Amino acid sequence: MTGQAAVVGSVLTRARLARAAAVGMAIGAGIAARYLADRGDRAAPDGVVDWATAQAIAARRLRNAPGRLTPAELARTAPAYSAAMSQIVPLLERRLGAPLPGVVERHAVVDRAGWAEANTSVFRDLVAHLEAATIANRRPSGAAGVAMMANRYLATRQVGFLLGYLGTRVLGQYDIALLSAEEAPGRLLFVEENIRATARNLGIPVADFRTWIALHEATHAFELETHPWLRPYLRDRLERQISGFMAEAREIQARGIRSLLARWKAAASEGSLAGFMSPEQRGLLRETQLVMSLMEGFSDWVMDEVGEQVLPDVASIRTRFEARRRQRRRGVDRIIARLTGLDLKMEQYRRGERFVAGVHAAGGESAIGHLWDGPASLPTDTEMDEPRAWVARVVPDALVDGPAR
Repeated sequence: MTGQAAVVGSVLTRARLARAAAVGMAIGAGIAARYLADRGDRAAPDGVVDWATAQAIAARRLRNAPGRLTPAELARTAPAYSAAMSQIVPLLERRLGAPLPGVVERHAVVDRAGWAEANTSVFRDLVAHLEAATIANRRPSGAAGVAMMANRYLATRQVGFLLGYLGTRVLGQYDIALLSAEEAPGRLLFVEENIRATARNLGIPVADFRTWIALHEATHAFELETHPWLRPYLRDRLERQISGFMAEAREIQARGIRSLLARWKAAASEGSLAGFMSPEQRGLLRETQLVMSLMEGFSDWVMDEVGEQVLPDVASIRTRFEARRRQRRRGVDRIIARLTGLDLKMEQYRRGERFVAGVHAAGGESAIGHLWDGPASLPTDTEMDEPRAWVARVVPDALVDGPAR
């Protein structure tokens, strides 16, 4: 969840970073091989991304961001989060009807650089999948080696810039390694520097704002840890998107600069990197977006319901936060938001919460209890805007006015 209410640890963000790396590979191979072939005696370095450099790029930006805290200051906030988690997790368990074992203990308070470091390891796993799909067990030389060096240069700076940019906006994250071979439980990360800054800007007591953010992220823990089908569902779509990204990058490389320019024109007309997508990739993205809309909307809905029990002015927090969500980005922020999909995130929150509230209105608690039954119970694009139709399909007996005829 960012200052503009985007949970950037989501599968969508990771898919977009994979696409950024893939586009970087395509640009590097398509351009460098033509114009730098005279330097072909140089062998390519190992790996698509220089991770030390990417993290250093992010760290430089984050060190200069206002409101930086010392390690001692961060450590002093840890008891406040522990107390908040101990208070809200039992309430969430009662409201959701499911235990959340270990969630209270599996959390950490981090600064912006700590968030970037945690996500660097996640994105390293993601890019390792890219490398496995495209790089043989050899070090290319000649024109191919130059192209690989250009790929590495571009991809490193893309990842470093995005980590640095997003690291100034993230408030909280339920961190899971979707592509890991082992399904280890996730952990909650609270980015204290950003939480303090946002609370101050919104005029909200920081203790209340911490609890509010913790409610949202702990609900993500319920979604991902209590429903064993959800992680494989998201992993499958991410892996298929990565595979598709690399196929597209190879196609661009093979067809050369004209193909690349045509893709850039399509991306410009779309206002995002969606212009680089094949029809199959667009379909996968729509499926992922629907799941993320449900996850974010459900968390927002639960956060407000349970928040009434622990926060004296939860309605005011919501009102102020929503006003901040609606603020129009300008300049570079607007461009980056469109390219990374953060603008889309805003609509995901609104659309998802409207859907969950509509399901509750049409089918009550019985219908809400079936939201996470499995892939077959996920709403279609049409049902996301017509929650009563979802209830009629999935839980017809729960309809307030009886089954649809």
